Amino acid sequence: MIDTWQPTTTGILRLPSGRLVRGRGLRRPLPEGPVPAFALYLLGHEPPAVAWESRWLRWPDFRLPADRADAADALREAWTRSATERVEVACGGGYGRTGTALACLAVLDGVPRQEAVAYVREHYARRAVETPWQRRFVARFA
Repeated sequence: MIDTWQPTTTGILRLPSGRLVRGRGLRRPLPEGPVPAFALYLLGHEPPAVAWESRWLRWPDFRLPADRADAADALREAWTRSATERVEVACGGGYGRTGTALACLAVLDGVPRQEAVAYVREHYARRAVETPWQRRFVARFA
């Protein structure tokens, strides 16, 4: 059974393959509706415990992941799980780190690296991927 988000749910990015991933800012309340089966939290500090399975990547605000190999592994896990589960990617505001991670998921889904930021800005949030080094991270992601 495929257990994914509804395409109309707020903050949902539809990848070219049809996979759905919710991006959000943790400073805002949890959206109504189903909770994620798996979440990837991108924060400079360990997030509070949640009732669903989650993974934390140390990723300070406006920066890049502290461990790039761990980040690549976590992003691949999120992408793989999004084929059959509700996956959420979140940081504090829901734009910079979350947008960067979503752009990397788009790359894994077949969007060319040089087009992934534009794809996420068009289909998720215009403000996604906030810094030049975040854009460069996506352009080099493989």
